[in-house]
Amino acid sequence: MRFQARVEVRLKRGYFDPEGQAAASALRDLGYPVEEVRVYKAYEFAVNASNEAEARELVEDVCKKVLANPTKDDYQISLKVIT
Repeated sequence: MRFQARVEVRLKRGYFDPEGQAAASALRDLGYPVEEVRVYKAYEFAVNASNEAEARELVEDVCKKVLANPTKDDYQISLKVIT
């Protein structure tokens, strides 16, 4: 089976987000009443696996080894079957 994986990676609370701070500052300068902006990275890719559990395990491994730093990042995985 083929699965479409979507992974959202974001800094854990308490870590400084310079991109988010810059965006928030720019938005406030333009008159938008924003308080906080957090920047997320989104990755989408297809994986081949026998079932959803195997696909999730594979994507978890990719996240831990490549896409996210477990010390400073949180991530969320969503999967859907590609027909």
